[in-house]
Amino acid sequence: MARTPSTMLMQPGDPAPGFALPDTQSNSEVTLESLRGAEGLVVMFLCNHCPFVKHLRDALAGFGRDVRAKGVAVVAISSNDVENYPDDRPELMAKEAEEAGYTFPYLYDESQEVAKAYRAACTPDFFVFDRQFNLAYRGQFDDSRPGNDTPVTGADLRAAVDAMLRGEPAPEAAPSIGCNIKWKPGQEPDYL
Repeated sequence: MARTPSTMLMQPGDPAPGFALPDTQSNSEVTLESLRGAEGLVVMFLCNHCPFVKHLRDALAGFGRDVRAKGVAVVAISSNDVENYPDDRPELMAKEAEEAGYTFPYLYDESQEVAKAYRAACTPDFFVFDRQFNLAYRGQFDDSRPGNDTPVTGADLRAAVDAMLRGEPAPEAAPSIGCNIKWKPGQEPDYL
């Protein structure tokens, strides 16, 4: 199991890159602009087959429900190359979202341009934006990893969302760790 850290290249205050991506559950397009008016925004880069994401699966569903109840918009995005990683195909993303109990859109980034715009590197990779959609936090969900026996709590991401809602700086961020995003052949970004 390859361990890839998030790049941590986006800096606090950076604006959220725009996107217009299909939601695999509703078959409708979700744009960054359509989420305006929320109390904040969490963008998560996930995929179906990654053991790091599977490890957090139930907690991600609970986190999504909890922060949406606070008025924070949540989206998950899969940018993996589905030709070489067919478990991450959009129809299987929709099935995964239903089975996992995700109440947030699970978007498909076929071109991989959105992942590049966010300088995402791994699954899972997390970004928290304030009401103006300026970056407040990028980093890990918590300290739990497959096999390390640390409970999955979402403590780091939850603390970041709560700080953002209070208008305070997020706690110091540790990089997320996960599987590398599966880039299409010859498409690996220059920031890696």
